[in-house]
Amino acid sequence: MSGRGVWQRTRARLRRFPALLGGCGEQAAAYGRCVAAAAAGPAELRRDACLEEFRALRDCFARAAKATPK
Repeated sequence: MSGRGVWQRTRARLRRFPALLGGCGEQAAAYGRCVAAAAAGPAELRRDACLEEFRALRDCFARAAKATPK
């Protein structure tokens, strides 16, 4: 069994990623600001510190991926 088809499909999905993420700029910026603010202090970055922002970005990305043709 050849793995060639798997890699071709993976590359095709990765090529779509920048365009899909571009449609979620507001959510990506909010998540980035949250992570930067959480990491800027003397305490280390904790898990789920920016969970709400991450979920908003993930949901936006999922909607964009469903809406675009393959």
